[in-house]
Amino acid sequence: MKKKMVAGVLTASLLSAPLGVLAESPFQWHNVNVYETNFAEKDESLFNSENYNFVKYSKLETKLTEVTKSSNRVTIEKRGVSSDGHDMFVVTVSDPQAKGKFGKYQAIRKQMFKNPDKAQDFIDKHPDLKIPVMINGSIHGTEFAGTDSILHLIDRFANDNDDVTKQILKDHIIVFNVVANPDGRIDATRFNGNGIDLNRDFITGSQSETKQMVDLITEWNPMVFLDLHGYVKQSGGTKQGLIEPCTPPHNPNYQYDLFLKWAMKQAEAMESEILANKDTYENTNTAVSKVDYHKMTSTRIPIRDSSSGWDDYPPIFTPMYAMYHGSYGYTLETPTNDWDGVKWLYDAVMGALKYSSENKVGMVKDQIEMFKRGINFDHPYHKEGFFPKAYILPENEIDGTITKKAVEHLIANGIVVTEAQKGFTFEGKNYPKGTYLVEMDQAKAGLANTMLWDGEDISNDTPSMYDISAWNLPELWGFEAVEVPEKSSFSLHTKEVKHVNNDGELIGKGPYVIPNTSVKAVQLVNSLIQNGFTVKRADNGDFHLESGMNPTIKKLVKESGIAIKSGAVPENAAQIQDLKVTILRDGGIGKMQSHAGTKLALERLGFNVKEKTPREVAVNGLEGTDVFVYSGSQSMVSVLTGANKEFGLESNAQVQQFRDKVNAFVDSGGKYIAVGAGASLATRSMGLASAGVSAGGSDSNGIVLVDYQPSPLTAGYKSTDYGFVYRPAWYTNTDGYTVLARYKNSDDFFVAGHWRNRTGAKGQPVIVKDNNKDVIMIGLEAGFRDHTDYLFRLLSNAIYSE
Repeated sequence: MKKKMVAGVLTASLLSAPLGVLAESPFQWHNVNVYETNFAEKDESLFNSENYNFVKYSKLETKLTEVTKSSNRVTIEKRGVSSDGHDMFVVTVSDPQAKGKFGKYQAIRKQMFKNPDKAQDFIDKHPDLKIPVMINGSIHGTEFAGTDSILHLIDRFANDNDDVTKQILKDHIIVFNVVANPDGRIDATRFNGNGIDLNRDFITGSQSETKQMVDLITEWNPMVFLDLHGYVKQSGGTKQGLIEPCTPPHNPNYQYDLFLKWAMKQAEAMESEILANKDTYENTNTAVSKVDYHKMTSTRIPIRDSSSGWDDYPPIFTPMYAMYHGSYGYTLETPTNDWDGVKWLYDAVMGALKYSSENKVGMVKDQIEMFKRGINFDHPYHKEGFFPKAYILPENEIDGTITKKAVEHLIANGIVVTEAQKGFTFEGKNYPKGTYLVEMDQAKAGLANTMLWDGEDISNDTPSMYDISAWNLPELWGFEAVEVPEKSSFSLHTKEVKHVNNDGELIGKGPYVIPNTSVKAVQLVNSLIQNGFTVKRADNGDFHLESGMNPTIKKLVKESGIAIKSGAVPENAAQIQDLKVTILRDGGIGKMQSHAGTKLALERLGFNVKEKTPREVAVNGLEGTDVFVYSGSQSMVSVLTGANKEFGLESNAQVQQFRDKVNAFVDSGGKYIAVGAGASLATRSMGLASAGVSAGGSDSNGIVLVDYQPSPLTAGYKSTDYGFVYRPAWYTNTDGYTVLARYKNSDDFFVAGHWRNRTGAKGQPVIVKDNNKDVIMIGLEAGFRDHTDYLFRLLSNAIYSE
């Protein structure tokens, strides 16, 4: 049950209460005017067993402004907006003497990346230097306690004057990302307005919220990064909540010895602070949560308490990404969704700050040591040759959009990219002046390498993985990264890249050939069609624009970044239309929107995409739809219960109604595309497919080699090329189908990731098309989390193919 709400506006004295009262009594700061908001905000999530009167997003600015009025320690900024257009707030707190002097730290920061020895010497001579710490709130919208604990922390450090507060402010600049996911907090969902789990979007960096966090991390290079989450509890037990560091496997691109030297002790300091205050917790929801805070004996620290299952291998999580910038990064998982859970996070953060106050000189010197190793190409705990000397990133002369995207992305993430000042030859291949390179004698070599390396097969290294095990940009974005071996004598005069020219060019008088080479190329095609131009598609997958030079065409081509040349239109080229695409919407089964990545992929390809829920399809059918895409959970076509109830169908009769509507759509000539294992299994259950569907384990994922057969649906891919799987699928009993792609029939078909017991998939069909109706099943995750750019064109090919 929710507590009674306090009317009125919080005063500065109430805002300054936490430190003074937490030792004696429960939290006094409660949400006010919870229903008086400017827009619809949900009060709770059905996925949380406990719910409380958390501070609504619409009240944050008012509360932060109140703190500012009573304090000269605080700077409040609006730094970017969410996917749905909501402001993101960054609060920087330090003692007044440090305000306006942040440049001193920024100057040392530059030394860290250029002359780390000098930076370390400076630290020795100036141990009073303030060190940045970043605290990230509620990146998952249903984990409300993170932002609420941040509000308490801001209140304390803005207003209190006890010795502990003053010492922490003397030692730190504290940067609070108050609510990392405004959309999720408003809608009481885990993901943002685009349906993306932001704590899986690092390295991809597809979302505005993620880009804002990357900007903050690269701006400050915080020594400590704390990401505030929930909920990890032991029902009826004494080990409550979770504090990283993680279980193996650890990504080999870390300098893990430097991290672990301090991380375990800092985690235990957080645990100690929580336990020291356990008697002050209210135990408000113990009857529901089965969490008795008074009986806590420890938290769960994965590296100490578990052998696997909570790893820091992929750089997709916020703290793991921050570790590549030298941070001691931690996910903190509070036990309960209530004010006790808020207090748990508050205490954990205080423990972390006290520890870094006591140990900041050693910790920051080891942070700098990581950068020093990169600059000096000195990796004492890595096998020889693990880090290459450099990567060469050649640009396709016709369509350089993929490589340019990669270069811009690397630079945005704090990686130094250079370009050759004259043409050169490497391993018998000539490269022109201006070719991009990533030279690995740089401060953030680990981050550069984790983005550009080939990855590894870790299937036998651990029984299970928490999430993905491969994310490699060259294979999954579709650009070339040529590795220069560590011992190579390769030497070149280069200059750092500050700006990338993304302008496309229209060459000749037309008609024009648009190669089927990238996401940008397909996006251009759709833009041209939507602007009324006639575009045809040839059997080889390339597009042909019949018009001559035109100002609108010239503008669209310039924006595309592609060099478009004149060329004859093949006689067999067929005109393509502006097709109406509908994707089945997963509203949030299991706190995820499984269709979201594919939806964003289709939109980036330039298609106008409409979402329809299973209930909308069951009731209204697919009127006005040309192409229906099912991507995601098989459960969407079923009657669901509990927290998932609203996302499924209402009855068995409605399940049948859904099946009938989709079958009628296909029978009348509509195109149906299933993407991934869940959709393929659902397709078979609906009677739309006679082929058998096999699927790997739910934690199996990675990069695979695929033999693509020549066809319009596989146009633009080599005969053996890359694919990506996440719960891998393959097809059997394919009589009556055209097999368009198979997993490579070789023991080495699995390139990187984690997939045990995969021999049954070797050589098996992974893309098939029904010979009698327009039903296509793709076992690859072609639109996975808006990351697999190279595979997006499988979707556009499928849409355009007859």
